[in-house]
Parts: sequence; C-alpha cells; structure tokens
Amino acid sequence: MKKHSQKEQTEKHNKFKIFVWTLFDFANTSYSIVVVTFLFAVYFKDTVCSGEPIGDLYWSIGVSSAMIITALISPLLGAIADYSAGKKRFLLFFTILCIAATASLYFVGEGTIFWALLLFIISNIGFEAGLVFYDAFLPELTHPKNFGRVSGYGYAMGYIGSLCTLAIAFPFIQNDLIKETFPIAAFFFLVFSIPLFIFMKDSRKPREEDISYLAVGFKRVFFTITHLKYYKNLAIFLLAFFFYIEGVNTVIYFSGNYAQTTLGFSFTELTIFFIVVQTTAILGSVGFGIFADSFGQKKSIMVSLLIWIVTLFFAYVTSDKDNSFVALIADSFNLSIESIPRLSFYAVGLLAGTVMGATQSISRSLMSKLTPEEKKTEFFGFYSFFGKSSAILGPLVFGIVSYLTSSQRIAILSISIFFVIGLIILGFVKDPKIIVKNEILS
Repeated sequence: MKKHSQKEQTEKHNKFKIFVWTLFDFANTSYSIVVVTFLFAVYFKDTVCSGEPIGDLYWSIGVSSAMIITALISPLLGAIADYSAGKKRFLLFFTILCIAATASLYFVGEGTIFWALLLFIISNIGFEAGLVFYDAFLPELTHPKNFGRVSGYGYAMGYIGSLCTLAIAFPFIQNDLIKETFPIAAFFFLVFSIPLFIFMKDSRKPREEDISYLAVGFKRVFFTITHLKYYKNLAIFLLAFFFYIEGVNTVIYFSGNYAQTTLGFSFTELTIFFIVVQTTAILGSVGFGIFADSFGQKKSIMVSLLIWIVTLFFAYVTSDKDNSFVALIADSFNLSIESIPRLSFYAVGLLAGTVMGATQSISRSLMSKLTPEEKKTEFFGFYSFFGKSSAILGPLVFGIVSYLTSSQRIAILSISIFFVIGLIILGFVKDPKIIVKNEILS
C-alpha cells in the first residue's frame, strides 16, 4: 500500500513538473503573438515605416539579424549549460532580457526605425536563446515514448496563452491602442513564467575553478562539430530541419503583414484571423503529438510538410481575384469574386494553424529521441543553431522578393521551396523506432 502511494506521489510530481514546464510555453507565446506574428509586426510596417513597401525589407533585416546572433551563440550556450547544469539560470537571464525589451517597444513610433529594430532584435534574441534551455528540459520530464505528446502539450498550452493574450489585448486593439499591448504582453510573460523558476529543479555540477565557462563552451562545441560524423542520422535530420523550419518561421513572421498589406485586413479582422489560427493550432499540436507517438515522428513531420505546401499554394491562388479558380469558388458558394481572397485566407489560417505548432512540436520530440543524454543541452544548442540560422534566409527571401516584385503573393509562394527541400532530405532520416528494432535484433 505504501509503495502504491509512493508511486502515485511520483506520478503526481511528474505531472506537476510537466504542467509547470508547459506553463512557460503559455507565458512566452504572449511575446510571439503580439510582437513577432501580429501586432508589432504590423505596427512596424504600418506606423513605424509609414506603410512603405520597404518596411518588409527592414522587418526581414531585423528578423535575420536577431536570428544570426542567436544562431551563433546557441551551441556555445548549450555546451556551457551542459557543463554547469545551469539551464535555469541562463533561461532566467534571457527571459528578463526579452521582457524588458518588449515592454520598451511602447516608446517607439513613426520614423523610429532604428530604435524599433534594435529593441525588437534584443527582445527576439532573449526569446529565441531562452528556448535553447527551455527545450532541453523535455528529456528530463518524461520517457522517450511520450516525448511527442508532452511536446505537443507544451505547444498547445502556448496557443492557449496566445488566445488569452489576444482576449486581454482586444479592447486595446478596438480602441486603436496598439502600442499599449506591448507592455501587456511583457507583463503576461513575466507573471506566468515565474512558476518554472520557482518549482523546476536544476542540478549543479562541480567544476574546476581554473577553467572558464567560455573556454569549456568553445572546447565542447569544437569537439561536437569534429565528431558530428558519428551522429549521421542526427546530422541529416538537422539539415532537413534547417530547410523546412525556414518556411515555418517565415510564415510566422510575415502572415500578419501579408494579410494587412495584400488583403487589406484591419486590426480587428487580423485578431479574428489569429484566433482562428491559434485555436486550430491547439488541436493540431495535441493531435499530431499523439499521432507521432503512435506512428512515428518522421512520418508525422512529413504529413505536416505536405499540408504546408498545399496551404501556401492555396494562399497564392486565392489571393488573386483574376483567376478561374477564384471564379469557380465564387460561383460554387454564390459569393462575390471580390470577397473570395479575404474569406479564403481564413481557410488558409485553419490549415496553417493545424500544422504550425505540430511541425515545431514533433521536431522537438524527434530531436529529443535522436540526442545523446549526456549532451542534450549542447545538441539542443545546435538544434537552435539550425532553426535560427534557417530563419535568416527565409525572411530575407520574402523581403527581397516582395520588394523587387511589389507582390507579396509571389513572395509567399517562393517560400514553398523550403518545405519541398526539407521534405526530400527528411526522407533519408532513419526513424528512431526502426533504429531501436535494429539494435534489438543485433
């Protein structure tokens, strides 16, 4: 009876740890939805850049700059955190950095392009670098067989956080108080991130006093790079991840601008659109997480990438009123041709939402399965490196194509090539289930 009670207590403790971990996802997506995807992204082009087309290019430069810096420091930070077992301390530092810079965005306005970009870059570095340490907690929370669903729970909680943030911000949006939502997002992030730092334990390791963290970080990164040939399957996955997450990141960074510039969405319409996206993202994250644990992470990611390709092509076709497909939809549903591009974009949101969190969530769980236990944070640093460095090229491609062609339709279609390349490379990754079976047979 005592053993049974002890087992129940352990299970409750593990569930509580998972809840606290997912609560940080609930907290940090307030930044993601308000600053990266929606309000500040649109505010930057519409207000800071006075609605000029070059605003897309400036935004892409800001995104790429933040990602370059994060990509360069992520493996080093991961290696240092592995050596010191100090994930929580690093996560706290970057969380505070993100929150402070986000709150400061309140002070930027028309013409303050430099300061707006600088604060955005600092906040994004804090957000993205913090994810290196947050993601690295996943292998400590549950067994590998449950990585998919637990990772999915985290993303689902994140999208619930986005919905709560939008609900709080909606009255401000309706009253055209857009810049007031930036400190609100920062405060939301602050409040709901606190439980992780209070309740999550972070073990400490003794270290030699004459060896600096920086020296250890460079040494371990160099060792990992030179020995990457011993992790061939992981290396192939990271290459595939580099390309397909390029597309995901670009869609996230430019979806708000696209809807506002190309389709003429108001802030209220954009809010409704993102509520649709976040709602389906909750279902997609949990559903794909369960699917991944049952049928394999690789297969689940490949399905999500096919949906992404279809979604981008559908967005490209339906956003042009002068084509036969739009006319066919209008006739079939007895609607005006002029209304189709705007209405169909809600369908785009439904499709994108279904796989937006799912693609990222399953990638995180597959990474957890492929990563050696003793180097988990370091390898998640490389995972972050590939994810962030990939986000340099995609936004630049979108920004440059949009600026040169004066067409965001062509720019959004050009992003589909990243999903195609990622899908092809992913086909060469060995599924972890197959690897386990082969090891048992041998």
